[in-house]
Amino acid sequence: MSPDERAGTRRSRRRLSRERIVDAALASIETRGVEHTTMRRLGPDLQVEAMALYRYVSGREDLLEAVVVRLLEGLVGRVDAARPTSWQQYLQLLAHEIRDVSLRHPAAFPLVVSRHPATPWLRPPLRDIETVEHLLATLTDHGFDDGRAVDAYKAFTSFLVGYLLLEVSMRVENVAAVEEPMNEGSADIPEQDDPDTGLYTAPHVLRMRELLSQDRGEEEFEIGLEMLLNRIEQSVSH
Repeated sequence: MSPDERAGTRRSRRRLSRERIVDAALASIETRGVEHTTMRRLGPDLQVEAMALYRYVSGREDLLEAVVVRLLEGLVGRVDAARPTSWQQYLQLLAHEIRDVSLRHPAAFPLVVSRHPATPWLRPPLRDIETVEHLLATLTDHGFDDGRAVDAYKAFTSFLVGYLLLEVSMRVENVAAVEEPMNEGSADIPEQDDPDTGLYTAPHVLRMRELLSQDRGEEEFEIGLEMLLNRIEQSVSH
């Protein structure tokens, strides 16, 4: 390596940051796919040795989780900025924000669904406590009791996951949940945070935790199916 190349490498390494690495990973996923986005391939993308990345991310597992966080960051703020005046408008704004993310990043969006949420009883794509707290608080502010708020959250997330995964699958080949081990190199995957972290600043989620964790999949499926059939019936009867 020439002195100029070494100097360029040093400058690139000085500019390296977790944010740059996450941006490079997101770009790589959209061009190469999740399965071909590795620490070894990101190194040349950023003009550094792959091992230099481990100063900022502990491994591929940590990196993919950071990509999911990047995809969903600012979601609540953008919905708030639109100042919704009804719960219907709030859910419409939130749904369109998430759909915009899925259309901008169709190859990466399935990670939002396949990665573990903040707690096992939260549902993607609203997978973090802050976003779910915001939704539940909004619904209760508009007169929903706890049971109806949780039912609305579950129906809303089921619709989003089903529709958006179908939509991105038409834009990207081989859309699938990522299940293989993600870590690379000698870096250890950090221990998972306490699943209750953040609950004490999310009073609505904390209060509705038992309702959120109930498994009513069969009932929810039947309700959703009946609603679909009713909508079809209404459309053909006009």
